[in-house]
Amino acid sequence: MNKLPNLKDILIDTFSKLIEQFSTFTSNLISAIVILLVGWIVAKTTSVIIKNVLSRVGIDKIGDKIKEIEAVKKFNLDFKLSNIIATIVYIFIMLFLSVSAADKLGVPAISNMFLMLVNFIPKVMVASVMTLLGLFLSDLARNFVVALCKSFNIASGKLIGMGVFFFLLFITVILALGQAGINTTLLESSFNIIIGGMVLAFAIGYGFASKEILLNIISSFYSKNKFVEGQVIQISDTKGKIIKIDNTSITIETNEGQAIFPLKFLQSEKVTLFN
Repeated sequence: MNKLPNLKDILIDTFSKLIEQFSTFTSNLISAIVILLVGWIVAKTTSVIIKNVLSRVGIDKIGDKIKEIEAVKKFNLDFKLSNIIATIVYIFIMLFLSVSAADKLGVPAISNMFLMLVNFIPKVMVASVMTLLGLFLSDLARNFVVALCKSFNIASGKLIGMGVFFFLLFITVILALGQAGINTTLLESSFNIIIGGMVLAFAIGYGFASKEILLNIISSFYSKNKFVEGQVIQISDTKGKIIKIDNTSITIETNEGQAIFPLKFLQSEKVTLFN
């Protein structure tokens, strides 16, 4: 007959294993707490040092210039780049040491999660730098376009400048998201559709708006050799001497004063030329 196991031995063995496991867990927990505590001290000290150094080298002036950008000014943002960078460094150090703490506790799921975050932070920092550079370049392009439109007396220069600003900024954001490892395929497709629609709408709108100008320019080719300054002409019921012809209009001197007609009138209205 088989002997029944000794219950006392089973209890002692089970209790011993529990004590051993508890002792191991307690030791690992203490080690993890020590790692996090030391990590917190290191992270806090490092972030304070970085904040002070960056403040002294004047990096906060870059943040002030960002807040002066017209598109950013509307949000009334209040931040300092030195604080942001110091906070990112603090989080990075804490996450990096949290990986070691999770390994000590023997929890690979938590350790892998922290490791993913540690690998993701440098990508986010590079993407942030790209976005800041894109923001500055977009604002420079906006100012250039506004100044150019102003020099040509284009009334909608500010609107065109803002369009250029957001166009370049959106491209920068897409590139930054791609650098951060985020799939931007859908965003790029939507952006292409929007830009295509805007270009089509602008082309149609500009075509209708410039129809009269184009008609006058075309009329100038047909009328260039038929009419010259000094001739006496009658357009509809207005009679006078031609004093000026340009690419879009004709100016005649009448008894009442000067009359200006679009050149298309020379093709569409009754015109009488007197020798």
